[in-house]
Amino acid sequence: MEYRPLGRTGLRVSAICLGTMTWGEQNTEEEGHAQMDYALERGINFLDTAELYAIPPRAETQGSTERIIGSWLAARGNRDKVILATKVVGRSQNTWFRDDGSPAELSRAQIVEAVEKSLRRLRTDYIDLYQIHWPDRAVSQFGSVPVIFKPTSGPEHPIEETLAILGDLVAAGKIRHIGLSNESPWGVMTYLKHAEAKGLPRVAAIQNAYSLVNRTFEGGLAEIALREDVGLLAYSALAQGYLTGKYENGARPPGARRTLFDRMQRYETPGAAPAITAYVQLAREWGLDPAQLAIAFATSRSFTTSTIIGATSMAQLKTAIDAADVPVSPELEAEIDAIHLRHTNPCP
Repeated sequence: MEYRPLGRTGLRVSAICLGTMTWGEQNTEEEGHAQMDYALERGINFLDTAELYAIPPRAETQGSTERIIGSWLAARGNRDKVILATKVVGRSQNTWFRDDGSPAELSRAQIVEAVEKSLRRLRTDYIDLYQIHWPDRAVSQFGSVPVIFKPTSGPEHPIEETLAILGDLVAAGKIRHIGLSNESPWGVMTYLKHAEAKGLPRVAAIQNAYSLVNRTFEGGLAEIALREDVGLLAYSALAQGYLTGKYENGARPPGARRTLFDRMQRYETPGAAPAITAYVQLAREWGLDPAQLAIAFATSRSFTTSTIIGATSMAQLKTAIDAADVPVSPELEAEIDAIHLRHTNPCP
């Protein structure tokens, strides 16, 4: 397993990160523990979760994924072996995150409450990487997608204020480093500007969607990632499973997300099907597992710190981790780029 710098933190994380959002919904606590045991054996030292999880978000399952990780850490006594990332939700009308039933926002009181709850659920004294799950401000297309811009407005807590709160939590030892998620180039640079000007914590990474069918990160954020050492933590490299080929010809495999939940619209856009088919066929022409091609591509980018994988079975997990050893040759990359030019970002 390759290990890469996490921004300028001094930490080195595995090029594959174990995502956990299905634990507590599609996966049991026992299955979550088994996945973490196996991932650790394979050299993965990086776990990503969120106060929001399990997915799909529901009041009944909120926080369950962190609790599963916490019970594993307590049972194994191996907190020092993992770099643990979690997230606080951005602005939301959902009221089940906070004790007083308030809609979620990035106020001081709510961020502090979120951190304390995550620490209790995770059974740890500190969080290595604490991420803003999505912006507090009103944003177009979830904040990170530059394809269709629509002017927005609404209440917001200034980024400078959010950063100051996170700085206090770093000073208190509750979190070590900070990150962003579903954020735009403007948002990242604004965080960096205030960090430099006021001696506040520096953003270490940005967790955005990135895949063969969504390379919008390359439009502005890739250069920031490289020049500012704010590397990508790529999520949805498999396009919620579509790039595995398992949904070809309208298939709905038992237990799959598309079969269970109506949450796949991001990968069911008008141009998605031909692009997905082209990449799946390319993988097979090269004798590769389509899932491994997709993960290997994301992991091989110069601006990627780590690719977040998720699995509901041990077989899927093994396939995903094995992708770390799949090379993307210049010849293969040229064929990928040719498809990309014909089917550009159909799933932003």
